Parts: sequence; structure tokens; C-alpha cells
Amino acid sequence: MRSYLILLFCASLYGSNFVLGSLLLQAFPALHLSAYRLAVSSVFLLVYLTVTRRWLRVTLRDAVYLIPYALLGMLLHQVSFFTGLRTVDATTASLILSLSPICTALFARLFLKESFTLRMTMGSVVAFAGVFFVVANGAGFMLRISSGIGWMLICMLAFSGSVILMKKLTERIEPLVATAYSTMLGCIAVFPVSIWSEPHAEIHPHYGWWLVLIGSALLIQGLCAVVWNAQIRRVGAATASLFLNLQPFVAMVSGYFILGTPISYMQVAGSVLIICGVILATFQRRSKRTAHADQLHMSVVKR
Repeated sequence: MRSYLILLFCASLYGSNFVLGSLLLQAFPALHLSAYRLAVSSVFLLVYLTVTRRWLRVTLRDAVYLIPYALLGMLLHQVSFFTGLRTVDATTASLILSLSPICTALFARLFLKESFTLRMTMGSVVAFAGVFFVVANGAGFMLRISSGIGWMLICMLAFSGSVILMKKLTERIEPLVATAYSTMLGCIAVFPVSIWSEPHAEIHPHYGWWLVLIGSALLIQGLCAVVWNAQIRRVGAATASLFLNLQPFVAMVSGYFILGTPISYMQVAGSVLIICGVILATFQRRSKRTAHADQLHMSVVKR
């Protein structure tokens, strides 16, 4: 029960991260915000590895997966996440990103030659129908994908692809160590991009904004990464991944109370379809392939 409560707490923080990101964008440029948060989480993970003496030497074969993972799972994921949040509300963003387990399964089929069953196909259809409800949001069949939604789709695909790379990487080194190294590499990559793309950005926020930025990075991208990996070892990644389905609900409720974002019937209907579809598509993996799923879902804490 203790592990479940901890996972519930982490999943709630992940869901609130969408709202916190939207708030912080009021004070920081998108790419600078991404760079600062990665810097804070990198320092935290660096200290953690030093204290626990879990440093490992990275070989050239490790770097073959580590560097692409950092570019895809950190650089592209972070940039698209905060860029999308500039024009998309937290609820819609969380619902789009909740498709990542299904896209991960599709990528696993394409690149790892894993099976994609009828049940997974049915779940995918239900979940994508839910996304249609959310994106359309009352516009009928005249579906128009805005630039913000496009960025969130890129973010979701980048995250799903990075999970495949992480699966290969964690066959060689410990997941938490891989996450720490990739976070540091991502930080190094994001800073030049943020300076190049937003060279004239003026950053003079109140110190309270800096406290929110540092606190959210330490808590969500730092501490939760350590805690989540520890609980995965106890209950398995297949069970832990089910808690991630709470993220859209948390984002929807916290967005309503903190940001005043209205909740439409289409969003509620879409969220129900997405969550049901993801559970339908991924639930069987718990019974049949728990050991493999433990590796496939290890790194879920990068936003």
C-alpha cells in the first residue's frame, strides 16, 4: 500500500507539471525555462550519484544509445513541451501526451519486432478517438491542428521514441544512472539552442518565480525520478505505468482551480476514451510480459 501511495503522489506531481509549466511560461521564455529546469535537475542528480557512489564509466557502445536518447528524450522533448504549452492549455497537452504508451508499443513493434495484438489495436483506436474529441473540442469533423497541438504531438512522439532507446540503454547500465547522464547531456544541448533561438529574451522575473522553477525541477524532475525508479523495482513498471493515467485528470482539475481553464464535455469524454484505450492496450502486458515492461517503462520522468 505504501508503494501505491507513493506512486499516486508522483503521478499527481507529474500531472500538475503541465499547470506549473503553463504558469512559469508567464515569466520565462519557453526554451530558457527548459534549460533552467534541466540545469537544476542535473545538479540534483549529479549530487545524488556522487553521494550514493553510483557513477559508471560510459563506453562508446553506451554512447551509441545515450547521445541519441539525450537529443530525442531531453532536447526535442523539452523544447516541444514548453513550446507547445505556450498556446495549448495544460489539460489538452496532458491528454495528448497520455497517448505515449500506445505509441511506444507501436515503435516497439517497428524497431524491436515486438507483437502488437488485437487488444492493443482496439485500445489504440479508442484512445485516438479520444484525442479526436479533445482536439476537435466542439468543432465537429472540421479538425484543425494548431501549431501548439502539433508541438505536443512531436513531444509525445519524442518521448515514445526515447523510451525505446532507454530500453536498449538499460540493458547495459542502470536506469537511474542513464537518466542522470542523459539529463546532463540534455542540459548541455538545450542551453545553446535557447540562446540561439531566443537571443534577445529579457529575463527579470520576481524571485518567487525562480523559487517555483527550482522547486518544481527539484521535486518533479529530480526527487520523483529517484522515488519512481525505486518503486518500480518493488511493484513493477507495468503496475506503476497505470498510475500515469491519472495525469490528465490531475492536469484538468488543477488547471481549472489554478489557471481557471474551463473544462468542456468534449474534454471529459475524450479523457475517458483515452484512459480506457490506454488501459485496454497496455493492461495485458502486466500478466504476460512484466519483466520486459519493467525495462520498457523505466524512464518516465523527464518533463
